[in-house]
Amino acid sequence: MKEMTLVEHLEELRSTIIRVGLILFVSFFVAYGLGEYIAEFLLTPLRGALGAKASGQIVYLGLLDKVLAQLQVAFWTSILLSSPLWFWQVWRFIRPGLYTHEARAVAPFLVVGFFLFWSGVAFGYYLVFPVTFEMLMAFGVGEVQAMISLRDYLVLASKVLVFLGVIFQLPNAMIVLGFMGVVTKQSLRKWRRYVYVAFGAVAATITPPDIMTMSALWLPLVVLYEFGIWAVALIVHPYLYRQHMKSDSSAKSSGPD
Repeated sequence: MKEMTLVEHLEELRSTIIRVGLILFVSFFVAYGLGEYIAEFLLTPLRGALGAKASGQIVYLGLLDKVLAQLQVAFWTSILLSSPLWFWQVWRFIRPGLYTHEARAVAPFLVVGFFLFWSGVAFGYYLVFPVTFEMLMAFGVGEVQAMISLRDYLVLASKVLVFLGVIFQLPNAMIVLGFMGVVTKQSLRKWRRYVYVAFGAVAATITPPDIMTMSALWLPLVVLYEFGIWAVALIVHPYLYRQHMKSDSSAKSSGPD
């Protein structure tokens, strides 16, 4: 572990934020250039639901809606496209605060975290979107046409995918915090009921106001949290115990005869 003063930590944090900002800035223009293809990709699940029900169309309501939608989609997409780069920058910031054995243990989970991030995005796009759209189209009275705002949908879809990518980092974050000694399996189990309530509040905030859609987000969060507890119990605790035993053995062998 590298000893750093508070000022040095703040300087490193500032540098990291600047580097991440530059990465997102460049990625934004790349995403904006691909905006038409990204928009078509995001619209596919909704068009599938509308086509299956023959129940509506996607419209834009203002002259600037297409432009504003593409700008906002480019911003959220830049976070997705540049995720390997800003993952690395976050790791560079965290690394000096870890002991050598902690860094060796945490490093592989950065790769895991990258795959978890994209698993969250895939989960949203291929499972949450189709199920939710089909459910909402079938809800309530029939024989009516939906007029869905292009801008509202694209911005909401982009935000949800980024959010799910971040949320799928939950087990990874729990493992890293476990290696750093911030959490244990006991503390995570103790906080379980409060965390579940917080998940419910988050799910209710970002999903449409129906129990099925809310549950479709709440249940994966619960599963991820429980998976994180098991990962801390089965990976972190045995590893730290072995390191503690090695330290004790080294201290005894180097002690006075």
